[in-house]
Amino acid sequence: MYSSSLFQSPGTFQETQNTLEMITTHFIELLRLKSKDLYDHSVRVANYAGATAVYMRLPANEITLIRYAGLLHDIGLLTIPNHILTKVPYLSRRELSLYKKHPELGANMMESVPGCQDLLPYIRCHHERWDGTGYPKHLKNVNIPLGARIISVASYYDDMVYSSPDFKTKDMTEISRDIMTGSGILFDPEVVSAFLKVLFHSTTIPR
Repeated sequence: MYSSSLFQSPGTFQETQNTLEMITTHFIELLRLKSKDLYDHSVRVANYAGATAVYMRLPANEITLIRYAGLLHDIGLLTIPNHILTKVPYLSRRELSLYKKHPELGANMMESVPGCQDLLPYIRCHHERWDGTGYPKHLKNVNIPLGARIISVASYYDDMVYSSPDFKTKDMTEISRDIMTGSGILFDPEVVSAFLKVLFHSTTIPR
């Protein structure tokens, strides 16, 4: 269904993966030192995104990149003061403007790091939205890299479950409905379908 943009030989990609493993371990540890919650969020998003990519039968190389990008998608938050992060989503206009810079800041941070170039579009675009209302570039539909579309849904779900003050009043059926409500507006409908099938282990999705 989907084709990979990667044309590296298996040996070359193995070298790239080894580099990514080393680099990711370093940066994710920095994220853990800044915030255990951010670290845990990143690990869960990587797992959700990787599983969704597998379900969508993406090439193995692409699945690997999506998983690493999931781990590093919020790496730009290293540059955002903790007093702002602890207030999310209750931010002033100035604070929100600063917070919204984190996808670009994260991509800029990683652009000179060996082996990370293929991750940059996923990191930079994980807050883009299907209808073009996201940031930082207001990309729309398939102009958003597929890996970023997958990470977007995974991150949204994890935020709902672990950060939303409303979570305690919602069950999994209600959460899945919230995600489906964003299908075709916030999120790629095909990604939403795949993600929910992974979440519910390919059983019937509640409606």
